[in-house]
Amino acid sequence: MSLPPCPSCQSEYVYQDQDQLVCPECAYEWNPVEVEENKFTVKDVNGKTLEVGDKVTAIKDLKVKGSSMVVKVGTKAVIKRIIEGKDHQLDCKVDGAGEMLITGKYVKKA
Repeated sequence: MSLPPCPSCQSEYVYQDQDQLVCPECAYEWNPVEVEENKFTVKDVNGKTLEVGDKVTAIKDLKVKGSSMVVKVGTKAVIKRIIEGKDHQLDCKVDGAGEMLITGKYVKKA
């Protein structure tokens, strides 16, 4: 049986103790049912939920912070991971620009 990684420290050494999951590295305990209910989600401009691995398209020209480069409208990207608690929730690999963080409201699901 495959158990999810620890939501606190991302450790893979998680074990089950009755209905709770326990991380031996950081001593975090959680109920996996509650974690699924409170899961962080990101929606695109059309309100569709975005997942890791989804392909998205930029809906407007996006200036790249600290650079003179611009990600043009229609540029495609693949979501590598979703980050909670930051301004830019999507860690993407953008065609022709490399890896960068993008806000969900500036993309649509392709």
